[in-house]
Amino acid sequence: MITGELKSKIDRIWDAFWTGGIANPLEVIEQITCLLFIRRLDDLQFQAEFQLRTTGTAERILFPEGNDEEGRPYSDLRWSVFKNLPPERMFYIVSERVFPFLRELGGDGSTYSQHMRNARFTIPTPNLLDRVVAMIDKLDMDDRDTKGDLYEYMLSKIATAGQNGQFRTPRHLIQLIVAMTAPILQDEICDPACGTAGFLVAAGEYLRREHGADLALEANSRHFHNSMFHGFDFDSTMLRIGSMNMLLHGVDQPDIRYRDSLAESVGGEGDMYTLILANPPFAGSLDYESTAKDLLSVVKTKKTELLFLALFVKLLNPGGRAAVIVPEGVLFGSSGAHKSIRKMLVEEQHLQAVVKFPAGVFKPYAGVSTAVLFFQKTDSGGTDHVWFYDMRADGLSLDDKRTMQLHGAKFGPFPEMPLTKADHEKNNLPDVLRRWQARDTTERERPRTAQSFCVPKAEIVAKDYDLSVNRYKETLYEEAVHRPISEILSDLERLEGEIQQGMSKLKSLLG
Repeated sequence: MITGELKSKIDRIWDAFWTGGIANPLEVIEQITCLLFIRRLDDLQFQAEFQLRTTGTAERILFPEGNDEEGRPYSDLRWSVFKNLPPERMFYIVSERVFPFLRELGGDGSTYSQHMRNARFTIPTPNLLDRVVAMIDKLDMDDRDTKGDLYEYMLSKIATAGQNGQFRTPRHLIQLIVAMTAPILQDEICDPACGTAGFLVAAGEYLRREHGADLALEANSRHFHNSMFHGFDFDSTMLRIGSMNMLLHGVDQPDIRYRDSLAESVGGEGDMYTLILANPPFAGSLDYESTAKDLLSVVKTKKTELLFLALFVKLLNPGGRAAVIVPEGVLFGSSGAHKSIRKMLVEEQHLQAVVKFPAGVFKPYAGVSTAVLFFQKTDSGGTDHVWFYDMRADGLSLDDKRTMQLHGAKFGPFPEMPLTKADHEKNNLPDVLRRWQARDTTERERPRTAQSFCVPKAEIVAKDYDLSVNRYKETLYEEAVHRPISEILSDLERLEGEIQQGMSKLKSLLG
């Protein structure tokens, strides 16, 4: 947990950028990411030098000895050296020598170095650089948990939606989804729209917590650090940020790389991953001609949320599982593409659960209503019952402010203190996890008036593969009187779709 002192240090760094003329949150994060990486390179150099002195060999010397072709000492490129220089001199070294050095470093094959190849230095003045370097130098970067929490806190300060439908998934919701999928040390985990790598980071933290002893074994550790985590994005800034997020959370060499997931053929990566965790962008439509043909063979649409679902099925290994956040329209949309993707999940794969999020969990980034689909790839069916959970509270207010609604020790899916019934009304996450684990036993007996219940496949088929919770829920009169307006609007949207569908069929019958 980040302390108040560390939090205030990050706030001061952030404020320095804003007063210094950099107001774009993503640009602030990018510049801090680059400076943190430069500091880490110096730490690695110290480790290599110690290894050289004690053993006579070193795996990797980053900064050569002596001078470059123009007679300038390579040592000037090191954080421990330039941080003590006068502001004007430091500014010249960092802008004209250190950043070009970062771009050349990409040839060493490491994930982080590759993403630094296009790094831009945008700090406008020597004084701002001097202030920021001094403040970053005072951050405690020795402890993995502290480093991870610091970076997570910085990422939480991104308060505007990015391009292409990107926005940050709240950390406590990611932790819930990861816990429900229960990663194991043999998994190949992938997020094909990884952004800041929040899902991959949470999966790594889950494995450390639940399988820490086994993770110490050499084979497991090697897989964890070098071949377990895979993330794709087509935004170079996000790749840099995501890579640094993984690094600061203690994953040495994740597979974070550039890929336009919807435009590139799955190719040799089909059937490769055992667990997919994702919140893909809901950007609406994209260029049909640029979409990968193997995805269009599954579902003919321009809707990104549907194409991503088709992609995930392609990427999963048979037996692999997925948890995917989707806009609520995916659950009941009346178009042929909507129906075909739902039918595929129900009939050809094993659809396990639909967890409806309360409207507002992504504010202030977006107001779209969402749900999580949990499924397993079988290519031979397997859907028997589908478990539904109607989440109504996540511990934060559902307005733009998203303020904490209960004591911090009662927040998230793993509260430190037990929740009362009144607490549950403010935080449903522990209840979701508890009921999910009983989905094949006691949950089968719950009435449709409960917050969670199971629906047999035959009923879902009879309702044209509609997966909206409200389609199957039975509401007591007392609850109906106090239903949130967001749920009422959601029902109206679904009914409008059904009316349009009925009108279309009527027109076709009338010729």
